[in-house]
Amino acid sequence: MRSAWRTIDSATLRAVVVMCLSVLVIGASYGVAAHSAGLALWQIVLIATVVLAGSSEFVFVGVLAAGGVPVVAALAGLLVVNTRNFGYGLAVGKHLRGLPEAFLGAHLINDETAAMTTAESEPRRARAAFLLCGLGILICWPVGAGLGALLGSSVASPEALGLDAAFPALLAALAIPALRTRATWAAVAVGGAVAVASTPFLPAGLPILCALAGFAAVEAARRLRPPPLEPCRNHSEAPR
Repeated sequence: MRSAWRTIDSATLRAVVVMCLSVLVIGASYGVAAHSAGLALWQIVLIATVVLAGSSEFVFVGVLAAGGVPVVAALAGLLVVNTRNFGYGLAVGKHLRGLPEAFLGAHLINDETAAMTTAESEPRRARAAFLLCGLGILICWPVGAGLGALLGSSVASPEALGLDAAFPALLAALAIPALRTRATWAAVAVGGAVAVASTPFLPAGLPILCALAGFAAVEAARRLRPPPLEPCRNHSEAPR
């Protein structure tokens, strides 16, 4: 693994540092919300370390805060994170070496590490970026959650400090650089429309999964589109 760090350039290192610091702030938001939902400090830090999936933990806390059963909250969190991480695993797993690294990668994979990995075109640098960002988040997320839990006694809700906007802001920062083609814009438009339209009728978290319909629609349109015609070649001989 030591050789992997040698492939990281300064730009990637700065991006990883900024990403981890952002995750620390979002972890504080989760810690405040979890404290408001009635979780103890040790529970908040333990969940942040073992689960290590921000959206899943926010869903878990949200269900608890609404009076839901913990088992139902855990199942809702697993549905959210597992559905998305399956696709991430297909993109990131090919860069990992050996079974032990694959097991570690399964724990470290999330929105941030997937974004850092897919941004690198060279396999060794992609692997290094994934491992460095993953280990950084493994430290920063529980630390941020612990700090947020400590702040929870004096801060009634994340909205009081504007922490509720940190998570959406980071997701937007991860998604915007990927909007480079018309197909991606079309998938975002269709998926966003489906998510907004289904929000009044579905439980929290499911409209986001329904947004995958945008990708499916664009892929279906691509497959149904007829291939471009090749230019006709003139086989007539040139006049003598």
